[in-house]
Amino acid sequence: MLKTEMRNPKSTHIDKMDTLDMVKLMNEENYVAVKAVEDASEQIAAAVDVIAASMERGGRLFYIGAGTSGRLGVLDASECPPTFGVSYDLVRGIIAGGYDCLVKASEGGEDSRENGIRDVESVIARGDVLVGISAAGGAAYVIGAIEKAREIGAHTVAVTSNADSPLAKSVDICIFTDTGAEVVTGSTRMKAGTAQKLVLNALSTGAMIKTGKVYENLMINLRPTNEKLRRRVISIVREILGVDEDEAVRLLDANEWNIRAAVSGKET
Repeated sequence: MLKTEMRNPKSTHIDKMDTLDMVKLMNEENYVAVKAVEDASEQIAAAVDVIAASMERGGRLFYIGAGTSGRLGVLDASECPPTFGVSYDLVRGIIAGGYDCLVKASEGGEDSRENGIRDVESVIARGDVLVGISAAGGAAYVIGAIEKAREIGAHTVAVTSNADSPLAKSVDICIFTDTGAEVVTGSTRMKAGTAQKLVLNALSTGAMIKTGKVYENLMINLRPTNEKLRRRVISIVREILGVDEDEAVRLLDANEWNIRAAVSGKET
């Protein structure tokens, strides 16, 4: 039996626990997800290097998954442009059943290998990277997409919580997060999903750092799309240049609120 489908002995009687004990148990099990990601550090680092090298050569990063896995991929991809100032084409998320499935579950979408092939063959190119996300590691949709991507000449990565799964065996790099049995049996939106979120954050952030989108630990390409981010952009310029707020705003105004240009001293 798959580890992600086993019953967790700690939660066998969770339906009889008082609320505080229930919450404490769920959080205790979340630490397992963090440790699982730590144990997969070498594989995550290897994938970051592949993604960064691909981007340096003009390649792109794609995530693909069904259900929770697909939603997490789309989430991570959608946050890269505002955070790192990259185009929406550089990191893209693909979810089984299309974007309607972000808000309305259609879990049967994971069973179609043909749809996985269809959804990647028109967008993936040689040299891109496709990250297939599946907690159980058996989603036909994801496996079909991975196989097509390899045929095209893309690099392939798996994020899964079952080491010997078909997905794990079909990729160049397998990131195995051993999250084990869920508090609610089979509900991989819990620990497995938490581990997936942590891994995807590391993949995209690591690749962005390695390709120059971060200066020291500052978001040098941040886009000020709301008031909170505007304040953050001002703070970044002040931190880098050691100037007061008025001077930071003056430099940003002179450079269309582009942090790189503002700190370079090249006013437009």
